[in-house]
Amino acid sequence: MEHDGVKFYNMAGAQQDCIQLLKDKGINSIRLRVWVNPTQGWCSPDDVTAQAVRAKNKGMRIMIDFHYSDTWADPGHQYKPAVWAALSFADMINALATHTKAVMNQLKLAGVTPEWVQVGNETNDGMLWEEGRASAHMAQYAALVKAGYEAVKEVSSSSKVIVHISNGADNGLFRWNLDGLKNNGAKWDVIGMSLYPTVAGWQAATTQCLANMNDMITRFGSEIMISEVGMPADQPAVCKAFLKDIIAKNKSLPGNKGLGVFYWEPECHNNWQGYGLGAFDSSGKPTIAMDAFNEL
Repeated sequence: MEHDGVKFYNMAGAQQDCIQLLKDKGINSIRLRVWVNPTQGWCSPDDVTAQAVRAKNKGMRIMIDFHYSDTWADPGHQYKPAVWAALSFADMINALATHTKAVMNQLKLAGVTPEWVQVGNETNDGMLWEEGRASAHMAQYAALVKAGYEAVKEVSSSSKVIVHISNGADNGLFRWNLDGLKNNGAKWDVIGMSLYPTVAGWQAATTQCLANMNDMITRFGSEIMISEVGMPADQPAVCKAFLKDIIAKNKSLPGNKGLGVFYWEPECHNNWQGYGLGAFDSSGKPTIAMDAFNEL
């Protein structure tokens, strides 16, 4: 966005650095995705390292989100990086571990220790299809998660590893996926959830998500991070109510197991690249939805 000349403004209308603006709105952590060989260079290991250093210098805590792809990985897209496409499964595990360690070491050399690391992004049906598709090859999906976990810990034992699944209101999905991982020897520290409710259905969604979070704690003893939330930018009052509610529900979890809530991607405005679930208005200012992070 900055490369294309987009500017960001505080509520008084003064232009401001985006990360400082987010910090002033109560945000204390930044989540950065990593692609393997992206075509335009955005979200490459070098780009992510530069942004991580920038965020750290603003006093932010850092989450690194490995997509293990050259582009978006989500429940409907888990495509292998081009350079891994012809590898055997054994070699793909090695490639995943090598890539993970390389990025972690690059961050370390730059003085950044991520507090959290996602091994895969929204891996509802696994990752690195077809070999890592969970519904067909659960044991292979688990092997990939285990390799990522071990690679992260080899470089940074203090970083908490997250398995991230979308639709945090769907308890059956989480049980199926994480039972499969556990039964096949995979490890994680934190369960990450996405939650993108409708404007009309957000209260039911957060109620179901709370039940799911509590079940995951009972079932696995894991800490819980809400890794992604979003709602249409033109519904800021509803979005603020939703955010305050899901933040409170996450904070209410027993044993301080609730780690927090990330908005994805609040600084998007003017439907940046067609994405309408940001929390900034068309003038480049944060909407009132962002006040939820300062009203804890």
